[in-house]
Amino acid sequence: MLRPPIEGTETWIDLVRHGEPEGGRRYRGAQDDPLSERGWEQLRRAPLEPELLTGVITSPLQRCRAFAETVSTKHGLPLLVEEGFREIGFGDWEGLTPAELYEHDPEAQARFWSDPLRYTPPNAEPMAEFQARVVAAWDRLIERHPGEHLLLVGHGGLIRVVLSYLLELPLQGFNRLYVPYASVSRVRIEPGAEPTLYFHNRGTNAEGER
Repeated sequence: MLRPPIEGTETWIDLVRHGEPEGGRRYRGAQDDPLSERGWEQLRRAPLEPELLTGVITSPLQRCRAFAETVSTKHGLPLLVEEGFREIGFGDWEGLTPAELYEHDPEAQARFWSDPLRYTPPNAEPMAEFQARVVAAWDRLIERHPGEHLLLVGHGGLIRVVLSYLLELPLQGFNRLYVPYASVSRVRIEPGAEPTLYFHNRGTNAEGER
């Protein structure tokens, strides 16, 4: 249980993407690979400010949860695991590298990256359903923890959906948001005001990952 909310004040959320998982870059939604050593190092170097935090929220997948548990334990912060913040499921593409998928079906890969709302990979979670799941979890989070400063450890797709939702960007273009491993974005939610993106993709680990 997170600390009692402070009535009538703004809420801050720092969103950090997990580091590189074992196996490197792949279409990895439900596939639950752990962080690689490189991924752990990326997260250790992430520009977080734990002294500001009141709690930690995480996806249940271990590439996020393991680091969230480390931050929670090290700094004595309450931890909440949110099922709604799982990454989008990629269906038949799970575990494939972009190069492998390009060899198999380059047209499908291009269609997904250019318009994910209209093209769903075989047996994958539709983007509209993913968005609805993430937005519902986000709205619950904001409603239940006003006045707090939380760290959300999540996925590239999750962060893109949240930022698109808050900034009222078309979901068709959500892949245009660059979210590399261990990057940090900060948003402010204030009652009666529009959400504010304070910074995005803050970090030292941008190495071309989507």
